Amino acid sequence: MNEIIESIKQSTIEIKNIIVKGDTGKSEQQNSTGDTQLKLDIASDRVIENNFKKLASIKQIVSEEQDYIIDINENGKYLIAYDPLDGSSLVDVNLSVGSIYGIYEKSFEGQNIIGAVYVVFGPRVEMVVCDGKSVKLYRMDENKNFNFTQDLTMNKKGTISSPGSTQQCWYDNHRTMINTMFQEGYELSYSGGMVPDLHHVLLRGGGLFSYPGASDKPNGKLRQLFEVFPFAFIFETAGGASSDGSQSALKIKTTHIHDTSPCFLGSSDEIDMVHQYYKQS
Repeated sequence: MNEIIESIKQSTIEIKNIIVKGDTGKSEQQNSTGDTQLKLDIASDRVIENNFKKLASIKQIVSEEQDYIIDINENGKYLIAYDPLDGSSLVDVNLSVGSIYGIYEKSFEGQNIIGAVYVVFGPRVEMVVCDGKSVKLYRMDENKNFNFTQDLTMNKKGTISSPGSTQQCWYDNHRTMINTMFQEGYELSYSGGMVPDLHHVLLRGGGLFSYPGASDKPNGKLRQLFEVFPFAFIFETAGGASSDGSQSALKIKTTHIHDTSPCFLGSSDEIDMVHQYYKQS
């Protein structure tokens, strides 16, 4: 899997240059869910695809920005699902964005994920790598080398609440849970970007990121293969937990590459709390 990590590093360097110099305007294209693609999305997607196509170990790839799975090498071992530039609409207001990668074997399902990587493009470029045994943070230096910084682990309980989706569409049990958290002293942390918000929770050692099902999106907004499963794998490996409201997010069944689901990621105490509130609903 080392050559996949090296390919991601190369793509990260190229995407960083695209962000700094690239066009932040909208394209005339839409992705699979009808969202208008930014030119940055398309350029980043092309970079990653071209770099992955060079690797004999990869069997298939699929991007959040595309409608179909791309065959690379029929004798390859790994399947990769990726979001090339999560939160790209935040670039024009100079907030952090990121890339997300899920590495699978056999099929694109949560139970088959064997590795995950995400990259944060912020004041610093940082990469988090999870192999199912540990979660490691790397930082890119001025020479574009990725230097190991630290192992990341989760506390049993945290202090951060990062609640997503449209609040007016929340179900009552979710609204009560979030309000109770703030009454108990949890700190609000929400940028509108999944990568920076989850990076904040992970580096602070705990808390809760939530993107529930709601009246406008009963199945949530976050895509399983590209967002939910990679971060669930990372958080569970780091000693935290994940859920769709009733079970580990990695147990969710996938029927289509662009399936979405409710998503809760955080410390074990916070995920236990989610289950208590959702059991009552």
